[in-house]
Amino acid sequence: MMLLFDFPLFPEQASTVARDVDALYLGLVALTGGVSLLIWLVIFYFAIRYRRRPENELAQEEEAPKSLEMAWTIIPTLIFIGIFLAGAYVYFHVMRAPDNALDVYATGRQWMWKFQHPTGQREINTLHVPVNRPVRITMASEDVIHSLWFPAFRVKADVLPSRYRTLWFQATKPGRYHIFCAEYCGTLHSGMIGWVEVMEPTDYQRWLAGGTEGSLASQGEKLFQKYACNTCHTGDNTGRGPNLAGVYGKPVLLSDNTTATADDNYIRESILNPQAKIVQGFAPVMPTFQGQVSEDELIKLLAYVKSLGVQATPAPAVESPRSFVTAAGSPNNPGAQPPAATTTTSTTTQNGTHP
Repeated sequence: MMLLFDFPLFPEQASTVARDVDALYLGLVALTGGVSLLIWLVIFYFAIRYRRRPENELAQEEEAPKSLEMAWTIIPTLIFIGIFLAGAYVYFHVMRAPDNALDVYATGRQWMWKFQHPTGQREINTLHVPVNRPVRITMASEDVIHSLWFPAFRVKADVLPSRYRTLWFQATKPGRYHIFCAEYCGTLHSGMIGWVEVMEPTDYQRWLAGGTEGSLASQGEKLFQKYACNTCHTGDNTGRGPNLAGVYGKPVLLSDNTTATADDNYIRESILNPQAKIVQGFAPVMPTFQGQVSEDELIKLLAYVKSLGVQATPAPAVESPRSFVTAAGSPNNPGAQPPAATTTTSTTTQNGTHP
């Protein structure tokens, strides 16, 4: 009998959003269940109260009172608005990561989860995080669509092979919690599981002190040189590619006079498909790195571009008052003319060999 009471109906609430998600879910269950029960009781009562009788063989039609019509219009409307407001509150809370979130990168593949920390630690099917610290996970897939699910944290998001997505959580209790793939991804989908190790801050710092290959940014810098990106993106506005210093998160002016934000997906696209968005003032000469750069390497290159600070040396003057940017988007100084010989690629992180 004790086993019945020990069987949990829901995973443990172990994050800052878990209580809100559960409250919304249970509220919807209670509301829909109560309405269903009310409808059943009314139908049951009417079936008995207005059953066919010998003295009432012919039905008599009566118009419903205006007050009743108003009630069944206004009350459901207020309920639906309330559901929308509650859902919107939880949605924005779950989708907007705090600015001070710790960044972690996740790659899904059949059939495992690979995690990379900014300091360089790499894990497979295990993720170490500190308690009471927001953690933002940037995700991509190497093959098919997966779905990264942390039941105890009440967060889940599809992991796509074509672009980055993010989710975040803040664990509130140290412990060990499940990771699942919630999207059928192949024959061994059920084995695509893992664990989150939520640690006290001091224990987490000790874990971080373990040996690594260097930070993601430093590894990305080596790749930047390996693929000869630095021969075009020189960092001084004189190369064939735009300067990447301070580019991340900035608006990029494109050749068609539209703008794009140099976020994770823009940088990724500029590496794999540099002709998709050509930066204004530069020629589409960058080759594609599709099939040459792995998902892990893309993450390292992205980390390197993020780490680049704003250029310290003054840039030459440009014709347009608007800044030129790389396809990954580094703004060149407004107001200066680009050197006559500079033709550049539209990409971001890497501008490898030149055609």
